[in-house]
Order: sequence, then structure tokens, then C-alpha cells
Amino acid sequence: MERTGYTTVPRRLRIVVNRVIVVGGGVIGLSCAWSLTQTGHAVTLVAPSPGRDGASWVAAGMLAPVTEVQFGEAALTSLLLEGLPLWSSFAADLEAVSGRDIGFDQTGTLAVALDPSDRAVLGDLLTYQHSLGCQAVRLAASACRTAVPSLSPAVCGGIEVAGDYQVDNRALLGALMTACRGGGVEFVADTVVAVAAGPTVVLSDGSVLGTPGDAILLAAGVGVGCIGGLDGAGLPEVRPVKGHILRLGASPSVRASLLPRTVRALVHGRSIYLVPRQDGSVVVGATMEEMGTDTTVRAGAVHQLLDDARTVIPAIDELTLLEAQAGLRPATPDHMPCIRWTDVPGVAVATGHFRNGILLAPYTAQAVAALMDDAGL
Repeated sequence: MERTGYTTVPRRLRIVVNRVIVVGGGVIGLSCAWSLTQTGHAVTLVAPSPGRDGASWVAAGMLAPVTEVQFGEAALTSLLLEGLPLWSSFAADLEAVSGRDIGFDQTGTLAVALDPSDRAVLGDLLTYQHSLGCQAVRLAASACRTAVPSLSPAVCGGIEVAGDYQVDNRALLGALMTACRGGGVEFVADTVVAVAAGPTVVLSDGSVLGTPGDAILLAAGVGVGCIGGLDGAGLPEVRPVKGHILRLGASPSVRASLLPRTVRALVHGRSIYLVPRQDGSVVVGATMEEMGTDTTVRAGAVHQLLDDARTVIPAIDELTLLEAQAGLRPATPDHMPCIRWTDVPGVAVATGHFRNGILLAPYTAQAVAALMDDAGL
């Protein structure tokens, strides 16, 4: 047996890949497509709206292996800590190739508590973070307000994580689109409805794309489960987890004084984050809802996010509400991504990244390139 990404798969005969058909135009599909062009592969990417598909367009862009730690998910934390160091070179290379600033911000993250119960939970989480080798420092309430003066006086303590970063998700997607075009990626604005023999893909109008020797990469997030012809492929169980997210507007100078770094908080047991952007906007999120494929924006969810955000930083009342959206995160039962060949010859999958698709994009791109190059096979 061999290990590809974080999924064990059977050893198989060497596959000679002429072209890779990437299904999915979010951050995973685009990152993989760009990486594959760098390793000499011809790439065709199929997606209805490349660069705006899936959860990536709605995301906050946090690169946060430490403040994303959840009890019982040590394997996932290990993967996230492995993936983060790839971001420095990935960002530098992407900006150089695309000529676009992607807002890669290494200022760090502050996590705060709004009441003694929240502080106790953060304390337990800090102990667990340290047990996993994470770097995080406990701060008193006064030190939290020194770091972010706009914090509410009700804040009663926190944790500073210097190594949790962020990137502007939409600037990232735009840069990836530019890099892919420059690398020769062919874009097909359509939906894949099935995988057929060859392997080939069947598009929404019934036409077939693919020739012998091509490989297929399924990187469409929760959309992978909607593709026919994959019975017996051994695909992971992926469920959609809905998340509401808001974007607030201000001038860059106002935003800088209001929110000099990413702030995460527990507000009476509820999690919230506020992420600053270079253009002056602030991203606020995000709910976690098991509601199937529903992406309607609910007034109650928007109200709860705004109320919790203003509890942490009261001055956000003065900002403009620019957007309220909802996206679907692709979650596996253990929240680990699946990056491997399927049991259908020539068909690989990269999905199940849940809340960490942007953080794990460089890692996934490298893993997929290794698959297609048959590393170790």
C-alpha cells in the first residue's frame, strides 16, 4: 500500500497522462490546474463559472491551523500545520506569475473571550493546542485591548497566535485565473454531469470531452457527489455544511484603526471571526448549518453574526453592509480531505476540504501533481 496525500490507496500500474481534465473552478481546482501546467501537463478545466464556483468565492481566506483546532482532530491539525509553510512560496510565485497582489497577510490572529465561560473554553483549547505542538500565547484582557484597541471592554482575555495568517480569497482566485490562462489552461464554461468510459466527461448538453490517455480530477467540492457514472468509484462521503458570511465596508484608514489584525472570538459560546482586508472591507463569519444544499440567506443568521460581531468590536456599527452570502463547505465525516486516485481507472479526486480549502490549496496542488506524475508508483 502507498500513501497519497492523507488517504491510503492500493498500488496500481503506472498511468501515462496526456492531459488532465479538472472538474471544478474553485480554489482547489484552480490551484491544481496551475500546478499541473508547471509540471508540464496540458490541462482543461471545466466549471460553470471558474473563479466564482463553490465555497471559495464566499470564504474568509483564513490560513489558521491553530485557531481552527478542534478537540479530537489531531490528524487534521497535523495536516494543516504541514500545509501552512507552503504558503510563502506559493503566494510569492503566484504574485510573480500573475502580477497581482493576493493580500497574503502574516500579521497574526487574536482570539478573545467575552465572558468567564468563554475564557475557560479558550483556556482548555490553548492546553490542547500546546499538546499538538501549536504555538499560541495566553493574553490578559488588557493585552488584548493593547493589540486591538477597538475591542469591547467586556473582553476578558484571549490567545495570540502569531502564525495564523490570511489571504484575500477573491484576489487569490483572480490571480489563479490569470496564472492558469498564462500557463495554457483551456477553460470550458459548463457543468460535468457524468464520467464515462475512457475516461471522459459528459457535459450538460450531452457532449463528451476527453480522449484516451487523459486523466480526470474531480475537484468540485460538494458538487462531486452530483456527478453520475461514479458508482463503485470509492468516493468519500461528502456532505454540504452551510455557512453565512458578511462583508462590511469602510475606508482603508478607518478599517486599519478599527481592525489591525484578524480577530476571532467566543461570544457566549458562539464562534465568530472578523477579518480585515486591504481595501478597507471586513469579512464577518461564519455560521455552521446542516441544511443540505440550501444557500438562501436568512435574516436570522445575518442578525446573529452582526450582533456577535458588534459585541466584540462595537464600532462596526459604523460600517456599511456590502454583502450577505451563504456557501457550502464540503465536509467528510472526519473532516479530512480526500486526495487520491479513485477505483475508476484514470479518475482522481481532491475534495472534502471543509473549512480549510484555501489553507490546503498549495498542499493539494502538490499532491495532485505527484499523483499525475505517478510519483512512487
